[in-house]
Amino acid sequence: MGVKGDFMVKVMRNERVAAVLPMQENWLPLSNLDFILPPVDVSVFFCYKKPTGGENLFTFGSMVSVLKKALAQTLVSYYAFAGELVQNSVGEVELLCNNHGVEFLEAFADLELRHLNLHNPDESVEGKLVPKKKQGVLSVQVTEVKCGGLVVGCTFDHRVADAYSANMFLVSWAELAQSKPLSQRPSFQRSLLDPRRPGHYDPSLDDMYVSVSALKPPKDPRPSVSNDPLISRIYYIEAEQLSWLESLASDNGCKRTKLEAFSAFLWKMVAAGEDGSGKICRMGIVVDGRKRISEGDSEKTTMMAAYFGNVVSIPFGEKNIGELKEKPVSWVADAIHECLETAVTKEHFLGLIDWVEAHRAEPALAKIYVGSGNEDDGSALVVSSGQRFPVSKVDFGWGKPAFGSYHFPWGREAGYVMPMPSSLGNGDWVVYMHLFKWQFEMIEMQAAHLLRPLTCDYLKF
Repeated sequence: MGVKGDFMVKVMRNERVAAVLPMQENWLPLSNLDFILPPVDVSVFFCYKKPTGGENLFTFGSMVSVLKKALAQTLVSYYAFAGELVQNSVGEVELLCNNHGVEFLEAFADLELRHLNLHNPDESVEGKLVPKKKQGVLSVQVTEVKCGGLVVGCTFDHRVADAYSANMFLVSWAELAQSKPLSQRPSFQRSLLDPRRPGHYDPSLDDMYVSVSALKPPKDPRPSVSNDPLISRIYYIEAEQLSWLESLASDNGCKRTKLEAFSAFLWKMVAAGEDGSGKICRMGIVVDGRKRISEGDSEKTTMMAAYFGNVVSIPFGEKNIGELKEKPVSWVADAIHECLETAVTKEHFLGLIDWVEAHRAEPALAKIYVGSGNEDDGSALVVSSGQRFPVSKVDFGWGKPAFGSYHFPWGREAGYVMPMPSSLGNGDWVVYMHLFKWQFEMIEMQAAHLLRPLTCDYLKF
């Protein structure tokens, strides 16, 4: 079955959707954990087959009306997404909650879903099915396709929300579209992430985060291929293969998770494509801190579960490329587990909040984002678990998505990988990857039996 990436998308209407209830203008400060996120946008999209139940019941126009009405209702609770980011008098970014609204585009794509080249989102999704956010915090695009299905794409500012927060919003939007009560209301209680007085933090955080002014000029991880760009691809890995990887990573007697096993496998694959064995290769894992910060406090646990904003840290490990090539998957998985142990504690996140407070005078970033700047170092990549991705819950009333994925070509030096549950609900993973072309070539050469290019045939479009 042929796929298309050269299809045309025509925007038919562009308007702004604001919260359905009037709101008093107010300022919402960013938390210290928001400040360590770079100014990048994150996209997410969902593909829906042509609804069943009658031609007149689910027309494109009627579905758009449902989405708009529910969005206006959702923005009452998620008012941060209807605001604007503005610099305050001391040069820090704050969120102006003024009900500026969300840019809402209606579009038509000249293709059928079954011909969509999902394996190559650079060709089929970027700039076509997810909107380029021009202003505000969130943009939405709803695209009709020739077969009667549609694609709902969103793009939001990462400084305002992490994936956990975006997932809450998506589920709430779908619930209100079906006239259901919200299963969870967001909390913007920034005091939950206030620094301690006096603050204190472990010196190891100086190795994980860095002030922007201290960064070295960017370097290419492989000078011989300096024109090699970061590109995005989507694969899938079957549940049976994930279990096999998990057992492989646990064969030294220490039980490892599927995420640790998959990350170890990926780290080895990337290292296998590096020149030389003396270089250092880095692997970062995104850790959500909501449960960690509230550890031992049941009331705070409930509040943090509803917290809207960024509550993530990115610990990373670094290993000699020669060791990564030679050692078994279990050894690499142990290294990842040890790296994670430094960040899955309450003290780590409280210390990170204090570290940011001590460096508030200038912007800071996770070091893994930007590399070390040393010519002798190899590449780096970040894995972010998308296992909470609620693909089966984003049902606006005409059925669950046939497919959904985040899309995050973030423009950093490090690669980015997000495994998510398959929309088929069979235990498979869909894996969004943003890496260098040579890294994909190495992975496909050595692991074609594990990571397979995502196709509409697999998704049963």
